[in-house]
Amino acid sequence: MHDAFAALRAGRPVDTATWSSFWDELSAGTLDAGEPAALMAALDLDAVAPQTFTSLVRSLRARRTGPVRPFPGAVNVVGTGGGAPTFNVSTAAAFVAAALGARIVKTGSRAHASKYGSVDLLERLGVPLTKSYEDTAAALDRHGIAFAGYFVYPVELTVLARRVMPVPMRTYGRVLNVLGPFLPALPGTRQLTGLSSPALLPLARSLAEAVDDREVWLCTNDIGADELVGFADNLVHRGAGGPVRLNPDSLGTADGTLADLAPVSEPERVVEHFLDVVSGRAGEVATQTVALNAAALTIAAERETRWRPAMASAMAAMRDGAVRDLVDAVRAGAQAPEQAPAVLVGEGVSGD
Repeated sequence: MHDAFAALRAGRPVDTATWSSFWDELSAGTLDAGEPAALMAALDLDAVAPQTFTSLVRSLRARRTGPVRPFPGAVNVVGTGGGAPTFNVSTAAAFVAAALGARIVKTGSRAHASKYGSVDLLERLGVPLTKSYEDTAAALDRHGIAFAGYFVYPVELTVLARRVMPVPMRTYGRVLNVLGPFLPALPGTRQLTGLSSPALLPLARSLAEAVDDREVWLCTNDIGADELVGFADNLVHRGAGGPVRLNPDSLGTADGTLADLAPVSEPERVVEHFLDVVSGRAGEVATQTVALNAAALTIAAERETRWRPAMASAMAAMRDGAVRDLVDAVRAGAQAPEQAPAVLVGEGVSGD
């Protein structure tokens, strides 16, 4: 029994050195059969100490080898999933922010529990994930937006997926989704990460401390969605900058419900619905919610400083066709989609 598993069973925190030893043995294939799956099952977000998860993230980030290209000024948007089901809000917001001049390098995953994650949507749109830092830089220079592929994640996750078979990794979707946004090696300026519950904030803050190549802004709201929502009471936690409260009174947004943000259930309508969203034709609530998230990205990218003007610019770009034009340009320049590997992490449950 590895020390990491023994500590989890005993209710003790697992430090970075112990996690590093676990990854060494996992890669070498010297762990007992069934131990990787048992360890994953023991990683209970509600029971395990936050420092254990933070040490896990630190251990994986420290194992990165090879050159990592920075993207100065670039912003990522990725949620933890697990909350109220919505359409691909953050993917739509990424396109809107890019149309407004922000540099966006977005990560994401396939869905773990919902129908469509960001990778599922991009595949249907015909937009491939990038395969290297050079590929990402080229896409970013061409369109102002790039969707980073699986190369930014630790290879140990793919090894882990093989070692836990035949148990599918989606079994551990909740913990992978929460850890996922903090794992990519993607040096930029900032990252906007929505949390499905304010209860995740202490853990997410601890995980954000393990990320040393970008500043992480964390978002919460009172309705359990892992993105900013126009009709909800939202908080944007900006690290040392302090929280910003955003609600309908301060933003001038319309009343709404989660039904206004619901994903479509028919596979054949996913692309059509997304194109309606980015064109401002999916209803006022959906348009304002996407615009709010795009505004957060333009502010994080230091292209804007005020929320309401940033939202107004975002809605104008959606309705005047600028965002749809960008989506069409990215689709037109795309090559064959990359095949998904065995393990995908990030925002799979929420589908953003």
